[in-house]
Amino acid sequence: MHLRGEDEVINTDFNDFQDCYKEQLQNAISFIGQDLDYFTEVKARYLCEIAKKYLGNTRNLSVLDLGCGVGLTDRFLNTEFRKLYGIDISEGIIEKAALTNPSVCYQVYDGKRIPFTEESMDIVFTVCVMHHISPSVWLDMIREFHRVLKKGGLLVIFEHNPFNPLTRRVVNNCKFDADAVLLTQYAVKNLINDIGLNLVEGSYILFFPFRGPVFSILDRILRWLPLGAQYYVVGRKV
Repeated sequence: MHLRGEDEVINTDFNDFQDCYKEQLQNAISFIGQDLDYFTEVKARYLCEIAKKYLGNTRNLSVLDLGCGVGLTDRFLNTEFRKLYGIDISEGIIEKAALTNPSVCYQVYDGKRIPFTEESMDIVFTVCVMHHISPSVWLDMIREFHRVLKKGGLLVIFEHNPFNPLTRRVVNNCKFDADAVLLTQYAVKNLINDIGLNLVEGSYILFFPFRGPVFSILDRILRWLPLGAQYYVVGRKV
């Protein structure tokens, strides 16, 4: 896996992958023997559980998917919240997302300032987005999350776990992860603390690529172990 220095710029153009985004991801995980929707659905389910745990009735919530891609995660969320928004820097990718999820409000943004007003969102979440961002602007990005969150709102960051060897193989196999910089859970927690959000939860997930209640239970039991394929961190605005 190619790890870049903090001064290097990420130059992946996701417009190049707008017609084969899902196929590229599926090809990267093909050796696991599980379909992409399984992993996407698991993260969507965790997000809904987090929302209910800390905010109660999800039907009243405004939620922002930052770095939404072609809307793969939003397919499992578009009926869960009062309003779901998605933003991405790629116009072609956004067009694909809008076709897939017509009830979601999508728009292109410049990758710097989130195009929403202060304290307008109950939840901001990202799914494997941070590793595409230059480390030099990670803190600025978290500040933008903080700005648009309502008081009591949640920031939920899902990321690849660099300690998992299969995750590293997936990243190496994925063409648009060529310049990825994987973050540890510890690094994400530090970013959240640095910006003044309260760290309320952090768990490793996706220990097993299998469906079924037994594996779901085991996934929750092992959430403390830093070997899951991915992890999430939750911060709350006070």
